[in-house]
Amino acid sequence: MFELLKTDPHTKARLGRLTTPHGVIETPVFMPVGTQASVKALDPRELLEMGTQIILGNTYHLNIRPGLEIIRAAGGLHRFMNWDKPILTDSGGFQVFSLAKIRKIKAHGVEFRSHLDGSPLFLGPKEAMEIQRTLGSDIAMVFDECPPHDAPAKEQRMAVERTIRWARECRTQPRGEGQLVFGIVQGGSDPALREECARALVSMDFDGYAIGGVSVGEPEPEMMKAVELAEAWLPANKARYAMGLGTPAQLVELIARGVDMFDCVLPTRIARNGTAMTRRGSYSLKGGACKMDFSPIEEGCSCFACRHFTRAYLRHLLNVNEILGLRMLSVHNSHLVLRVMADARAAIAEGCFAEYHRDFIANYRPSQRILAARAEAATQQ
Repeated sequence: MFELLKTDPHTKARLGRLTTPHGVIETPVFMPVGTQASVKALDPRELLEMGTQIILGNTYHLNIRPGLEIIRAAGGLHRFMNWDKPILTDSGGFQVFSLAKIRKIKAHGVEFRSHLDGSPLFLGPKEAMEIQRTLGSDIAMVFDECPPHDAPAKEQRMAVERTIRWARECRTQPRGEGQLVFGIVQGGSDPALREECARALVSMDFDGYAIGGVSVGEPEPEMMKAVELAEAWLPANKARYAMGLGTPAQLVELIARGVDMFDCVLPTRIARNGTAMTRRGSYSLKGGACKMDFSPIEEGCSCFACRHFTRAYLRHLLNVNEILGLRMLSVHNSHLVLRVMADARAAIAEGCFAEYHRDFIANYRPSQRILAARAEAATQQ
């Protein structure tokens, strides 16, 4: 369960503690994404060394491959992937958005055609909760409908009505021992819909609440607005989770808006394209400017890559397609985001988060490359 430890006097930033069957999570927290039971390019030892507290898996993808029979025989997802810390599983609701071309929404769930071989797959509240119970995740998400940010008002309303109805069904399903269940607030940028959805979910008394329908291609100001609209109606004594974002600056901004939990594929995805994250923005490590640069990826960074390799060497590896290059850049980017979270927690604890927030945003300059990658990630998670 969630315990609120401290709030910042000048912002909505919160310091919290979430207890799960596989350990206690200190919030604010970032969850590296392990969609298919692995965080791309990183192994469990590296994740632990960089301070990972919890990772995210995906109901839709794990149900298709390797399938529940194998995971059940292995003793659950934790044993299957050799990860003894908490796991949160998305319900598959995001795939209602990202796989729109191969699905049909019905009253009681969604009919998919497998993105692998076209075979039929039905996911609804009952199915999504049963799969997550078999996976044995510490936090299961309700099954929801995530519409595009530019969906017509009628579609947004229908998505909210389905999300509320499906959440109610999820609430009645059996869950794994100690498994927490989070509701998901939809409603786009419509204040009335966000309020309606949040109020309905809060009345069901879930263990935590996620803000969905963000980072789905909308402009950043609209994303921030959607989070603010939902957060205003969420209880202070439950964890708050903004799904599927974002850049280091976005994370700091949303911590200031009262959000506790985050996930995103961005750190490892842009690493595979040669983009390095830093506290001042991002840059391409493949560029000619790094050819004779024998400094680390980011000065002052304590990650393994920055302690042992130079920009010039890693640029060489990336440009000749050596796996070590994308692995080390994935280590750095993931370490950076987790370090930003740790620093934010420390700032809240010390009562100086407002200054941390101000200075971080003042010094951060997002590149067009990372903004484009975020837009791509929104359609492919």
